Amino acid sequence: MDDFVRTKLLEWGLSEWVEKFKDEQIDAESLCDLDDREIDNLITKAGPRVKFKKNLKLLKEKRNSNQETVISFQCEQEHEEAADVVQVLPSTSDTGKRKSDLQSNPSRLQSPAKRQRLSMPGFEESIILSDVKSIMTFVHERLNDQDKLSAFLKKKISDLETDKRELVGVFGKTGAGKSSLINAIIKEKNLLPSGSVNACTSVMIKVEANRGSLKYEAEIEFITKEEWNEELWSFRQFLDNNKNQDKEDDDYHDAVEKLSALYGEDWKKSFENLMDRKYFKEIPEFLQSKRKILTCESANELSAKCVKYTRSESKQGEGNEGKTWFWPLVKCVTVRVPNNPFLQHVTLVDLPGNGDCNKSRDQMWKGIVGDCSTVWIVTEINRAASEKAAWGILESVSSLIGNGGECQQIHFICTKSDLVDDSDDLSSADIHDQIIKRNIQANDGVRKEFNKRSKINKHFTDDSFKVFTVSSKEFLKGNHLSPEETEITKLQGFLQELNDCHSETVNYVSGAYGILSLIEGARRRKEGAGKADDVCKVLEKNMTEQLDQVKKAVEKAIKDFEQCLTEGVKNSKTSEEKLKSFLDRDKQPSFFKTLEAVVRKDGMHKTKKGEHINLNTVLASCLTDSIDEKFRKTFPNDVKGGSFNGVISRFSLDPNSLIQKYQDVKLQLIFLQTEEDKIKAKLNKIILKEKKIIYNSLTEAIEKNMKKCYEDARKISGKDALKKMRKTIETHVSLNRNIYEDAKKIMMKKMNILMTIICKELKETMDHSIKLSLKASALSESLPDVSKHLETVQQHYNEGKCSQEGEVTSQYPGKYLNVISCHRIIIIINRFLLNYFNSFYELSKKWGTI
Repeated sequence: MDDFVRTKLLEWGLSEWVEKFKDEQIDAESLCDLDDREIDNLITKAGPRVKFKKNLKLLKEKRNSNQETVISFQCEQEHEEAADVVQVLPSTSDTGKRKSDLQSNPSRLQSPAKRQRLSMPGFEESIILSDVKSIMTFVHERLNDQDKLSAFLKKKISDLETDKRELVGVFGKTGAGKSSLINAIIKEKNLLPSGSVNACTSVMIKVEANRGSLKYEAEIEFITKEEWNEELWSFRQFLDNNKNQDKEDDDYHDAVEKLSALYGEDWKKSFENLMDRKYFKEIPEFLQSKRKILTCESANELSAKCVKYTRSESKQGEGNEGKTWFWPLVKCVTVRVPNNPFLQHVTLVDLPGNGDCNKSRDQMWKGIVGDCSTVWIVTEINRAASEKAAWGILESVSSLIGNGGECQQIHFICTKSDLVDDSDDLSSADIHDQIIKRNIQANDGVRKEFNKRSKINKHFTDDSFKVFTVSSKEFLKGNHLSPEETEITKLQGFLQELNDCHSETVNYVSGAYGILSLIEGARRRKEGAGKADDVCKVLEKNMTEQLDQVKKAVEKAIKDFEQCLTEGVKNSKTSEEKLKSFLDRDKQPSFFKTLEAVVRKDGMHKTKKGEHINLNTVLASCLTDSIDEKFRKTFPNDVKGGSFNGVISRFSLDPNSLIQKYQDVKLQLIFLQTEEDKIKAKLNKIILKEKKIIYNSLTEAIEKNMKKCYEDARKISGKDALKKMRKTIETHVSLNRNIYEDAKKIMMKKMNILMTIICKELKETMDHSIKLSLKASALSESLPDVSKHLETVQQHYNEGKCSQEGEVTSQYPGKYLNVISCHRIIIIINRFLLNYFNSFYELSKKWGTI
């Protein structure tokens, strides 16, 4: 049994049958050829057998679809390439002109369809990746576990990673046009519901590619029964204590909206039986703690089914009376779209505002926001630069996506650019000119506003901020603007760049090249046995020197952070002044209800007007402000910049320089070079993850300390409740001034742990690789002959490096045309020309002109 079958069984929830499949030696090839009788013998229980057959059918459909796509592409390509060549053959009348055109515009060699395919990210890479993965699966099966080297090699092959998903977080207030924007960009007009004045998206919606089926799917993840029971208890306590509550109060409105959505009028009669099964007949998965899967043939059908799980209706519209809405129970909905080139390695996440009273939903929200590599802030173009809600959202998440996250780019997207005043009195040309003029003004205005926002600028530079003025309506209808002028195509191009799996393919091919080099080097070990010890000594010396440099760089960063935080602790009064400024609002009529909501939600609350309140970040600001600039430079979200001033990127045992001198162990040194690249890539991912934990630890430490304070404040009611709540908070902060020093210590401890992880990973990984590649004994006859495979993978490796270095470029700036594509075009042109002139020669002889 190979890893493919084992992985599939685990994915399908059939882990208990792994051993049975292994005993019967079922591999990737035989898996798809199993008939019903053989499946019945393999899986004796009906439930798992039905599940296996269903998943196997989907796997076969996917495989057949991929094969048809490749065959169709190849056939279409042959026809197009031949047709393209015919088009460029010189005529007798305009040879000079055509030659000049071709020299100035080589893209004329390709038809529009062909040019589009060559610009599609990852097409050639996916073919290369498939080829190399097949080779490595073949090699893995032929390695035994009889010695350390073979076991080491098998693990290295299993560790090769390819999948990389980029998260794009989409924020915006209700009515800003988020859903329409996503639908237009991914060319799925009816996927996400939009257009209702009274409805808004209430849960997180992830939109990604469906890799396992050709159908539209939605996976609905619910909160737990226990969490909902706890919310019901909280609602009951809140409503009982606030029977005369102002109907416009935020929390009263939220509680009533959730209860009415799920229970209609029943919750008003009694809270006693709200967990009764009758309320969950349509969603038994909620009671079973399972996820619900919806499968449809079209986007429109799926959208209609999903509405009750994703949208809240502020008013009961016609046809909605008595309808049950399940969104209060939903944690997240993942929508999967088949055959979509924009989503192959990208997940778009439609995000509601933060501050959810359900803790697991709020934690998921924070986790997803922190993992976004790009954030889209969506707002209407009208007054975009002065739109308080949009800038409020961006400011509230800036630390979560900046130093506390991994966001590299912010896109401020101004929607509905097609809406022009008095358009009925204008010609189409005048409307076009007005739209373009306003787009330029909006772009300039938003950029100027960004530069004024110091809270955002601490985390992001001007280079990472881009403005788009878009019109989904014009993109679909094209009444006044070209597709390019709607700027939807720019966002599509951005997604294509994210989807480009070229770097991941290069990483996989590089790792495979190193492993095959080591196998072939080990088979020839006798030739270089005498040189191995000398090489080991040089490498170990280089290791000691390089690790010393890494340690010094990290220690310097730790020392700098400690100095910054010491200053931050001294300036703690600035945070307390900010807290006092918030509490001084007690003269405002509605402030008591606001403060009540803040303490009930452990210091965090978002008002209906869009104000984001977080007392924990206010108190932690003296610490975070002190390190923000230093932290951003030490841990840039763009990993290419290199953490700790690039010391990890510079780390090298310099095996390439040894190849010239020690040719006998050249292949082993090639392996060590690829191992070096792999461990640095791995460390960059570890550092990116750990730096988020380190930065957020400051606010989390404050939040933990304040928890008792919020609990005490929640118990206060009656006469002078506001005054007492305020006094409780102020007294707690005054008596716990050590919270700043404690938070500092926690962060410094985490920094030291990170230094240990970095040095340990580098030393242990490279030490182990050196010993296994140059010292370990293995019977050369026990290793498979991979010389032919090595040649193939080396060719892919070299082609990838050429493409990466930009030696061959397409007509699209910054995009590299794979060498394979160029070779294929040249070969077909040559073949066609040869046939053309041969035919011409034969006809000329026949007609007697030669």
